[in-house]
Parts: sequence; C-alpha cells; structure tokens
Amino acid sequence: APAGAWGETSWVARVGLAGLALGRDLRQMVAFVGECTLALCFAARHPRRVRWKDTLLTCERAGAESLPIVLLIGFLMGLIMAFQSAMSLERFGAQIFVPNMLGLVMFRELGGLVTAILLAGRSGSAFAAEIGTMKVNEEVNALLTMGLDPVRFLVAPKVLAAAAMMPIMVLFFNFASLVGGAVVMLSLEFPMATYTSRVFTNLDMTDFLGGLFKALIFSLLVAGVGCLRGLQTGTGAGAVGQSTTSAVVSGIILIAVTDGVFAVSFYYLGI
Repeated sequence: APAGAWGETSWVARVGLAGLALGRDLRQMVAFVGECTLALCFAARHPRRVRWKDTLLTCERAGAESLPIVLLIGFLMGLIMAFQSAMSLERFGAQIFVPNMLGLVMFRELGGLVTAILLAGRSGSAFAAEIGTMKVNEEVNALLTMGLDPVRFLVAPKVLAAAAMMPIMVLFFNFASLVGGAVVMLSLEFPMATYTSRVFTNLDMTDFLGGLFKALIFSLLVAGVGCLRGLQTGTGAGAVGQSTTSAVVSGIILIAVTDGVFAVSFYYLGI
C-alpha cells in the first residue's frame, strides 16, 4: 500500500510540476511578446536607432541563403502533388482540374505553411543557437550591465529580418511549385497556355493576400520563439543544444496551431 501511495503521489507530483512549468513558460512567452512589441514600436518611432546592418545580415542568412532549399522543396512538392493528383483524377477524366487545385492549395495554404516550417528548422534554430551561445558566454548579462536592452539590441533585428524575408520566400516557393506542376502537366501533353490560365482561374486577391498575411504571422512566431529559447538558455554543455531543439519544436507546434486558427477563422469569415 505505501508503494502504491508513493507511486500515486509521484504521478500527481509530475503532473503538477508539468503544469507549473507550462504556466511559467506561458507567462514568459506573454512577457516576451510584450517586450518585442515595445521594441518594434520603438523601432518604428526611431528607425535610425535600429541596427540595420545586423538586420540586413540576418536577411541574407535567413532569406538569401535559404532560397535554394526553398526553391527545391517547392519544386518537388508541386511536382509530386501534380503527379499524384493527375494519376488519381485520370480515371474520372478530370486531369484538367489539377492546375486549379495546385494553384489554390499552394497560394492559400501550403506555400506559407511549408516555408514557415523550413524557416523554423533553419533560421529559428540559428537564432536560438546564436543568442543561447551569447547567454552562456555571459554576453547578454554584459549588455544588461551596460544598460542595453537585449530584446531591442538582439531580438528586434532578427524579427524584422524574418518578417521582411518570409513573404518573399513564400512567393519563390509558390513559383517553384507551379514550375514543378508545369513539368508534370507538359509531360501529359497539356498546353502551357492552358496550364497557366487554369492555375489562376479560381485564385483571387483574397487567396493571394491571405497566404502572405499568414506567412508574415508565421515569421513573427518563428523568429520570436527562436530568440526566446535563446534567451532562456541555461548553463552547461548541452544548454545550447536543448534551446535549439526547443526552438524548432515550439516553432512548428505554434505554426500548426496558428494555421488551424487561420483556417477556421477564414471559413467563418467567408474568406
């Protein structure tokens, strides 16, 4: 009986500790969102005090250097989706609708979602590792000692860079996916003019702008979570690795949850 009681107490204690950790993490996240909002408002009011050199460098690392993998994944996804859809619709004689589906799915949903996941795996982890290393080396504490705000000094340039580059990367991803779909449809002897006209048949400006708006929100989530996990880095040899892993996992979870919220909201708003 005592063993069972201890086991029950241990289980309850673990659940309680997990709940406390979740609550503490949520409080830190809300506080961090507030600090980031203040830092971005400060940047809007005083653009000359923004570290634009670091922002442009982050744009190069998070955007330009990520472009090859974004183009490759976009091309392959467009090619695979077009091929699988064409093979499935062939029995119904409805292959002509493959371009319609590809354009709508990519511009409205998958373009921003997949690009955000790529950004979380590549740039979000890099943000966490960079700031986490600075935290372990006491560089963040040195900034505080000198009276500099780490959020304004380190986080704001990364968030601005991610927000600037993400919509551009989504456009390249969508273009590459359409090229992949065109390869499949041309191999099935569909004219290029027919493919391009049907891709944009069911697309309107709402789908286009809605996809870019979601991509912008995803970029803020990815950059924010990466920087937050970096600032939360503890001490020890594996602290930076844990922060990097946590940044990627948290970023992907937030992207998935937010995408679901957008899907339901767009449905009820009739968008």
